[in-house]
Amino acid sequence: MKQQVEENRNKLIIDQFNEAFIKHDHTLLNDIIDTHCRMEGASPPPDGAVVEGYENCLEFWKSLIESPNTQFVPENVFISRDKATIQWKYMWGGQLEYHIRGVTLITIRNGKITEAIGYVKGNLS
Repeated sequence: MKQQVEENRNKLIIDQFNEAFIKHDHTLLNDIIDTHCRMEGASPPPDGAVVEGYENCLEFWKSLIESPNTQFVPENVFISRDKATIQWKYMWGGQLEYHIRGVTLITIRNGKITEAIGYVKGNLS
């Protein structure tokens, strides 16, 4: 029962995270990022940039969310306990004619995103 309650709460957090990107509204991230959040971006290869701390993670995601002529589309979301996997498509260009697919692995603790690691299929340029 406790596990189900936790997974339901974590689903709401991941839904809010995805909604921030879909709606281009970075303020939806304000209350769901942990103070000590750590993330690894999908670029530059081979390991991606490491970003640490609430402000830095928020700023990183804000820059993605506010990028003009872009759209993030979650394709599949899987949540188990404190882990979430988001398969996504990221589109860009004047008519959103370019895209790349990837996955982000997220850890949630105490109702906050504590870690996010991004991977892509291909090249982000």
